[in-house]
Amino acid sequence: MTAKKINKLVQLGLLIAIVILMAFTPLGYLRTAGLEITFIMIPVIVGAILLGPGAGALLGGVFGLTSFVQCFGMSPFGATLLEINPIWTFIVCLIPRVLAGWLCGVVVRVVRRFGFDKGGLVSLSAASLCGPLLNTIFFMSGIVLFFYNTEYIQSLVQALGAGNALIFVFLFVGVNGLVELIVCFVIATAICKALSRFLLKREETPEE
Repeated sequence: MTAKKINKLVQLGLLIAIVILMAFTPLGYLRTAGLEITFIMIPVIVGAILLGPGAGALLGGVFGLTSFVQCFGMSPFGATLLEINPIWTFIVCLIPRVLAGWLCGVVVRVVRRFGFDKGGLVSLSAASLCGPLLNTIFFMSGIVLFFYNTEYIQSLVQALGAGNALIFVFLFVGVNGLVELIVCFVIATAICKALSRFLLKREETPEE
């Protein structure tokens, strides 16, 4: 195994550790009276940008698994979904995060391949924006697909006064989703920009 591959494995292992740390400490979630705001997409985005779509999918999968674990008493919303249907809950927790992480890496490669990435900022910004956005879209799509007609979700629909599933998603996500999007976008872009410069300088520095 080459030094470059070992270095990537070390970086991936570190990001996995960060995802797990954030998942089970206050660093990863801002819990409000409504929807929970999560910042765990940040290390997933960083991994997808720096290490590629496969790493993004793996990190997203780790995030999804920790999200499912949260349903066992740590997340009131998740615990309710788990009580309704454990299999659907597992799918909703896991698949959206895997897809979001993978697509972040794909976005980076597409932007760079078509030459729209002057200075690297465009691909970093695009992936950092897509990460939380896709995570929210896929997660809420899963909620609507599997749970929309359940008594629990319908009670939320009535409480929000939503006329249909699309309006329910917008009202349910609301300001919380916007905060998550902005925070993840700003932090992930800044981290990836700094790390990219550091890694580039490290590669250019000759070994003694």
